[in-house]
Amino acid sequence: MNLNQITIPSVELTKAIQFYQILGLKLIVESLPHYARFECLDGNATFSIHLVEQLPKGEGIWVYFECENLDEQVEKLINKGIVFEEMPSDKNWLWREARLKDPDNNQIILYFAGHNRLNPPWRIK
Repeated sequence: MNLNQITIPSVELTKAIQFYQILGLKLIVESLPHYARFECLDGNATFSIHLVEQLPKGEGIWVYFECENLDEQVEKLINKGIVFEEMPSDKNWLWREARLKDPDNNQIILYFAGHNRLNPPWRIK
């Protein structure tokens, strides 16, 4: 089994589409006003957004996008007007992360974990 795609909710699809294009995802399906799908530039996964009348309550959705050159990518996005809540920092789970919110307040984490993504020292054998 392989993860194909994640779909997140949005109340303003056109704003969300623009945001994810700035992040670097490639728009491959635009079925306004209800749906959009993106291709991740690395790997085979896709990412989609669907229109909802109301967003989920609570902490919402957390989406992780891996970037080999995290600090450089964050700097490029800042120059394009993207606002980060947390700049790149090393975490005790051995990932380097930067955090921001999309237009629908979903938590987006850009990160780099390298070998530790699938093989942390505490991985179950």
